[in-house]
Amino acid sequence: MAQKLILIGASTGGPGHIKKLLKNVELNGAIVVIAQHMNKMFIGSFAAQIGKESGLDVEILNEKRNLKENTVYVCEQNTVISPNLPISAKPNTEEKTIYTPNVDVLFNSGLSICKSANVLAILLTGIGDDGAAGLDKLYKAGAKCIAENEESAIVYGMPKRAKELNQSLKSLNLTMIKKEMEDFLNATN
Repeated sequence: MAQKLILIGASTGGPGHIKKLLKNVELNGAIVVIAQHMNKMFIGSFAAQIGKESGLDVEILNEKRNLKENTVYVCEQNTVISPNLPISAKPNTEEKTIYTPNVDVLFNSGLSICKSANVLAILLTGIGDDGAAGLDKLYKAGAKCIAENEESAIVYGMPKRAKELNQSLKSLNLTMIKKEMEDFLNATN
């Protein structure tokens, strides 16, 4: 069975949405990596809250490391996924971006791993367009991609831009995104 990797990007309104998405979810061997626009000093408490509310193992991603199954990783800074299995990640300090941790940096780095892992990318609520171009590229690379719709997004900026770039993207409310994510986690392919 192929390794499953879920990439989640979010900005304004994201923390609450991410906690709802991960609450009472069985990861079934999957790895989750989150790029949430947030000041570095708040990442620790955000990761702790996710762990407390979801009951999942949550770690802060702040150094080069192999990623463990059944674990949620919260990026502390711009982070890239390695192109090969086993899945690993490392900080990307060379690329300067307006928003950090940057969603496009994470999503773009996931393109190569689509060849050897099953990837689900989710772009949630947020201002601006971070993650939209990366989600489009992941979609074209064969990843399953979902953008949050206007119904549940606190700020319909990032997912709206993703839908404008790629009309074929699934655009769903948070409840349906969670259902799709659970279907992805429970699928045996």
